[in-house]
Amino acid sequence: MLKTFTDQMGHSVDVQWPPARIISLVPSQTEMLHYLGLENEVVGITKFCIHPNDWYKKKKRVGGTKNIDLDTILQLKPDVIIANKEENEMTQISELSKHFPVWISDINTLDQALDMIGSIGQLVNKTNEASQLTSDIKSKFQFIPSVPKHSAVYLIWNNPMMTINRHTFINDMLHRCGLQNVFANANNSRYPEITEEQLIQSHPELLLLSSEPFPFAEKHITHFSKILPNTKVMLVDGEMFSWYGSRMLQSPAYFKQLLQEIDQPKI
Repeated sequence: MLKTFTDQMGHSVDVQWPPARIISLVPSQTEMLHYLGLENEVVGITKFCIHPNDWYKKKKRVGGTKNIDLDTILQLKPDVIIANKEENEMTQISELSKHFPVWISDINTLDQALDMIGSIGQLVNKTNEASQLTSDIKSKFQFIPSVPKHSAVYLIWNNPMMTINRHTFINDMLHRCGLQNVFANANNSRYPEITEEQLIQSHPELLLLSSEPFPFAEKHITHFSKILPNTKVMLVDGEMFSWYGSRMLQSPAYFKQLLQEIDQPKI
C-alpha cells in the first residue's frame, strides 16, 4: 500500500510500504539500517558506507555521498532512498526525487538523531526495533559523568584548518562531554576555516584532531603541540562524534574514556 511520511525537512514522502528495496546514501544511517535488521531490504549503499564490513563488501555501491551514480540507482529501482541534508548534495537529491521517494534527515543534535531513528523505524517497518534503539541510546547517555568544562577546538580538516560551530551534531556531542567549543559562535560557516594565528589566539585547553574526514595522525599531534605548548592535543575517533545512528550506543563509553584521558596531566 502507499503510505505518506514526513521527513526532517518537512517534506511529504509517498512510499510503497513496507519498502522492500531501500538505498541509503548516509554511512551512519546505513549502519543503523543494518542494526535494525534490514539485511535483505537494503539494496544499495555509498562507497563511504564502511560499516558493517560485510555490507561494504557485498552491497551494490551507488557512488559517493556527494557524487551519486544515478544510472546505478535507476537500475536498482528502490522503493525509497534515505538521504541527509548535509551529507548529500541537494541538487542530486532533487534529481533523484523526480524518480523515487527520498526521505531526508536533518540532524544537528542528539534529540534530532533520536527523532530520525524513530521516524526511519516507521518508514522501514521496524518501529519496535527503532524504539528500543532510541531507549538504549538515551539510557547510555544518562551515565556520562558530569565534569568541569574544558575549552576545546575540534578540527575536521587540515590545510585549510576547519573546525565546527554550534550548528552541528559534533558540537552537541562535545557539549554532552562537558567540553566547550571555542568556535561555537563562528557564524561564517557551520564548518569555519581558521588560521594558525586564530587557533593560537583561542588558547584552548584541548585540541581534538578527528580521524575523519581528514585522517589526522600522530605527526599532527607533534606539529600542533609545538605551536600550542600549553594545550593538550589528542586524536579522537570522528565516528563517535559525528555518526548519528546506532553508533551512538558506543559513543558514551568512548566519551567516558576520553574524559579520563583529558584529566590526566599533560606530559
